[in-house]
Amino acid sequence: MTYEQKITSELEFWKFKTLQKPSLFNKVTDKVQKKINSYIPDKVHNAITTAIKQMVKAVLFGSTFTTSKPLTDLTLFHREALIKQKIDNYKKTGAAEGGITGAGGFLMSLADFPLLLSIKMKMLFDIAATYGYDVKDYRERLFILHIFQLAFSSKEESKNVFMKMQDWDNSAHKLPTNIDELDWLTFQQQYRDYIDLAKLAQMLPFVGAAVGAVANYKLIDRLGKTAMMSYRMRYFNIQTAILEQGSIPHSRITNQTN
Repeated sequence: MTYEQKITSELEFWKFKTLQKPSLFNKVTDKVQKKINSYIPDKVHNAITTAIKQMVKAVLFGSTFTTSKPLTDLTLFHREALIKQKIDNYKKTGAAEGGITGAGGFLMSLADFPLLLSIKMKMLFDIAATYGYDVKDYRERLFILHIFQLAFSSKEESKNVFMKMQDWDNSAHKLPTNIDELDWLTFQQQYRDYIDLAKLAQMLPFVGAAVGAVANYKLIDRLGKTAMMSYRMRYFNIQTAILEQGSIPHSRITNQTN
């Protein structure tokens, strides 16, 4: 069995799980989450909203995360070996950061949100570059935001995001180039609702450090896996288009066939 055959089955299972209808557990969890959100102080919600808004603008227009150059002339196996190492390193960094801010109490835990966002975004830019994509391209930054949203949205919203990502290389050129046309309000609300339950406990005395470390580790792990599956989906879509039609998708990166 080749490496591509092995990960094809993993990808298909991920697609199946992503498109599954919300289970009873998911529905109950959503209701509990919304109830908990109603008890969280407005200043906590506002801090998260502000951090996400700034992060979105930094991703789309800033140069903070664009240090990595796309890697060329590597097989998919070697790309993903490097990516798994990067994800492990980012998980350790995030866990350490969450432990420190969690031990510092309420105010330090608030500071954790923008720090964690920065770590996550840096990881996504590194992953994109390792797969061979040029993150200076606005469309690649949009894809990164879609990965983020796919990882940290409700079951229903994640299905909507997934459908937008399925044929990315043929449809990305049709996407808006104006940030005001993006529904980033939904983006930040979905992320906030997803992480509040785990991160709220980080603000509790005595247990905050342990909770912060574990929560950050798991959140980064989830994001890393979602990113790998998303880029695998693009990779196989490109291969299929080349084999079946002899054509190359609109925004295909040339080194992706290596």
